[in-house]
Amino acid sequence: MRAETIKRKLSPGNVLYLAGMFFFGFVMVYPILWMISNSFKSATEIFGSASLLPKAFQLDNYARGWKFIGKITFTTFFKNSFLYAILATVGTVFSSAVVAFGFARIRFRLRGFWFACMFATMIIPYQVIMIPQFIIFQKLGWVNTMLPLIVPMFLGQPFFIFLMLQFIRGIPIELDESAWIDGCGRFRIFRSIIFPLLQPALITTAIFSFYWRWDDFLGPLLYLNKTKLFTVSLALRMFSDPMSSTDWGAIFAMGTLSLVPVLAVFVAFQKHLVQGITTTGMKN
Repeated sequence: MRAETIKRKLSPGNVLYLAGMFFFGFVMVYPILWMISNSFKSATEIFGSASLLPKAFQLDNYARGWKFIGKITFTTFFKNSFLYAILATVGTVFSSAVVAFGFARIRFRLRGFWFACMFATMIIPYQVIMIPQFIIFQKLGWVNTMLPLIVPMFLGQPFFIFLMLQFIRGIPIELDESAWIDGCGRFRIFRSIIFPLLQPALITTAIFSFYWRWDDFLGPLLYLNKTKLFTVSLALRMFSDPMSSTDWGAIFAMGTLSLVPVLAVFVAFQKHLVQGITTTGMKN
């Protein structure tokens, strides 16, 4: 029986399938492996060799990259990125949950109209509202601060509102009615019943929001002009100087370090991420 099972697993179809998966997986991961490899190479070897194994490990690429320019080091940029990503993620999670609860459980006038307006904002490209938003924040005196990047996240994000809305619709409304009979108000129902049951969707929202804010380049580029306020994405761009030679080894070294928080979050919450995606919108 065991021999037959092994033979079935090693059938031509399975072997071909595994080989194809390995090939396409390697193609997808190769750019990351190439970047990590180049972070240990000299400037001449980076573009002179396609090998993933450096001839000699250049650890000083990390030292030069971390020092950056003058008195400002990458410590400042990582602090700024963590501040932006964490606060924006917290705001996105809680505000989106509140708005989703309102659409899913509270009946009010023009609910369908406002939901359509919210849903329509998912279709509008960011480039359309970029200039009007910048003018508003400039008049508020928020340019060159983190406020334009963080405050809007506390007003709910359409994609995550829709995701949580689908999840809440899968929670039996009888739970709300039982709590209402026991004297619970809207806030108590949300805090004690809906919010704890939203955990998979909340974790999924937190992971994606952290990813998008950590990788955000356009937002910080628009609103941040002071070097001490730069995020990691902006700092990496500062390494490239078209008027002189570019320190590619330092760029790849800092780019490699910028992946560490993202990979750590993915490894730590991978199980919850899959659960949140697969259970969203399903009836309990």
